[in-house]
Amino acid sequence: MINKLKTYLELIKFSHTIFAIPFGVSSVFIIEKGLPQVEKIFWIILAMVFARTAGMAFNRYIDIPIDKLNPRTKNWPSAKGEVKPWEMMALGLTASILFMYTAYKLNMLAFWLSPVVILLLLIYPAGKRFTQYVHLILGAVYFLIPVAVSIALKGSVELSAITLGVAMAFWVAGFDILYALQDYEFDKSLGIYSIPAKYGIKKSIFIARFFHFLTFLFILLTGFFAGMGLVYYIGIFILAGFLVYEHTLIKESDLSKINKAFFTVNGFVSIIYMVFVILDTYLGGLLWKM
Repeated sequence: MINKLKTYLELIKFSHTIFAIPFGVSSVFIIEKGLPQVEKIFWIILAMVFARTAGMAFNRYIDIPIDKLNPRTKNWPSAKGEVKPWEMMALGLTASILFMYTAYKLNMLAFWLSPVVILLLLIYPAGKRFTQYVHLILGAVYFLIPVAVSIALKGSVELSAITLGVAMAFWVAGFDILYALQDYEFDKSLGIYSIPAKYGIKKSIFIARFFHFLTFLFILLTGFFAGMGLVYYIGIFILAGFLVYEHTLIKESDLSKINKAFFTVNGFVSIIYMVFVILDTYLGGLLWKM
């Protein structure tokens, strides 16, 4: 059972959940402008975990034929048959039901909108079969995180939730483009759609950099609309330094450090943002407001 659990966690890349949860928690503090009810945080975090689990399970199920052919993914549990297709679908459906339940526990509006999230999670893995801009579909999923948090907490959509959602969308789309550089040759040979496959490595790196510049811009706007203080702005300039560092790791002639940029640096980006949002919430009143 322990080995099976480890296989499931590897299947859905559970460790990557660190990318989404800190931004989700950050949006809770930004929208509440303080510490929300612990129960609300509990259900919001569970919702993000279940939504991501569903998305990854559906992704692995839909991509079985591709993953079996790709040298980078042929040893994944789904490609090797360690997890059966029916198990992936059952996991995805179970996680989807649990996600809808968590939305129900937050409020009815969140519950009625939850199928939209599930639909996007299904469209994303299928997107590589019909659009080069599949990365923006994944971005749309992350856009919905702070919007959904706002709906869950306020029953409406705050402007700061929209700007943070746009920032998250370009952030995840940008590093998804960088991640897709690993499969550039494979995608082109198999006719799989992606920005790298369409525009090449050099232009794709530029597009990812532009997306991350937009991330920084919209995080700035989030601070303005949410009335954040000096601590927040110090934090996002530190965050910007990590984004710049991420892009120094990836060059057209050397893609060997993509995993470091993707897993390590992006994890720090989301955690740094959360830490400074929380610090600003509690220390902002002690310092002058921007």
